[in-house]
Amino acid sequence: MRGLEQIPWFYDTFMYLADNLGGLGRWRRKLVGATRGRILEVGCGTGRNLPLYGDDALLVAFDVHLEVLGAARRRAPRVPLLVASAEALPFRSGSFDTVVSGLVFCSVSDPVHGLREVGRVLRSEGRLHMMEHVRARGRLRSRFQDWIQPVWTRVTGGCHPNRDTESHVEVAGFRIDRDGRREKGTMRLFTALRVGSVSVSVSQAVGDEPGGGREDRSEP
Repeated sequence: MRGLEQIPWFYDTFMYLADNLGGLGRWRRKLVGATRGRILEVGCGTGRNLPLYGDDALLVAFDVHLEVLGAARRRAPRVPLLVASAEALPFRSGSFDTVVSGLVFCSVSDPVHGLREVGRVLRSEGRLHMMEHVRARGRLRSRFQDWIQPVWTRVTGGCHPNRDTESHVEVAGFRIDRDGRREKGTMRLFTALRVGSVSVSVSQAVGDEPGGGREDRSEP
């Protein structure tokens, strides 16, 4: 269904404010900062993450909505873009070293199936980097999310504010790396590996931030 998130100018205006006034831009930079090898970005939307990758990144990106890819193309003219869905990825098994998902799986029709597809196209020790908003912890806030979800989903064009995405990740066969995981309100930033893979945290991959110390759950 088409909603506000599929109107590029509206979405970019909202995200500009979130990135620059709400601190989301720092989360985006951390999301892509530890990527390596051949990279797939799931649900790239208008391409706000794409300029943050290095010029030499081996990157492919897709979105299910054709209408947003024009903006993504303007932001990253050299990145291969295609129309696809997370539940049916048009790639061979084990094609990618890294999969990136930023504010996507709240809108995927079948998130567990989509995450299993992500696991399929990742190599055995590949990593999934995710930045998502999730179900609130408190009873009142989570009930409010449940109450507004039907209208919110219709207006936005698919977003479910009450999804427990971290649980979906684990059900789909991943293990969330607790080192470097960030949490603020309903926002989460983390790396996940397929069960049985060797764990390497985001902080290990990109190095400690200036001033030393391990990443924690506070605001970035």
